[in-house]
Amino acid sequence: MPLRAEQVREFDKADDMELARRALAREAQAFRTIMTRHNRRLYRIARSILHSDSEAEEALQEAYLHAFANLAGFRGDSTLATWLSRIVINEALGRLRKRKRAASVSLPVDELPAAQIIAFPASAGLDDPERNMAQRQILELVERATDSLPDDFRTVFVARAIEGLSVEETAELLGLKPETVKTRLHRARKLLRERLDEQIGPVLLDAFPFAGRRCERLTETVMQRLGLAD
Repeated sequence: MPLRAEQVREFDKADDMELARRALAREAQAFRTIMTRHNRRLYRIARSILHSDSEAEEALQEAYLHAFANLAGFRGDSTLATWLSRIVINEALGRLRKRKRAASVSLPVDELPAAQIIAFPASAGLDDPERNMAQRQILELVERATDSLPDDFRTVFVARAIEGLSVEETAELLGLKPETVKTRLHRARKLLRERLDEQIGPVLLDAFPFAGRRCERLTETVMQRLGLAD
């Protein structure tokens, strides 16, 4: 029987230990709440390691299964987000090691699988395909530049700059010293700026498009004001 809205809200308000306890009791909504609460961060962490949307999703699925099978081991010494993140990192790194053993030559950056495009808000030019395309190009450029960072720098960058973890949280998550996190983040940002500087010019040529429906709309408005509309 589906849960009532107030029951779902009850799970949404639950803390880590309460969710873990209820998941151990096999309450389905507890699992759903855990995944909904952490999916975005965990997916991005997996993808920062694997460079692949599909592999990141597979790794996250396997990590969840492993985590839920060992949920009794969660004692609340760290947050559930950190505990799950470690499991995802281990799963992703394991897959990366297998891939590297199987591959004789690594793919160059420009042959990496296409990055998933993060959709802009619904209000951003639904009737403007040219602008949407330009925005997608820029987002893809940023994602590919991030993908091209060295592994150690990329994971720190994703944790700090994208997921918003503190230096201390990132250090705990990755088993690093805080000073190492700061150094790697600084170098990651420098590399990212350099790579974006090299590529952003051609992309920006299409960043402020004025074609298609926008161009047609303005043209017709001016023609109407001139009394020359068909």
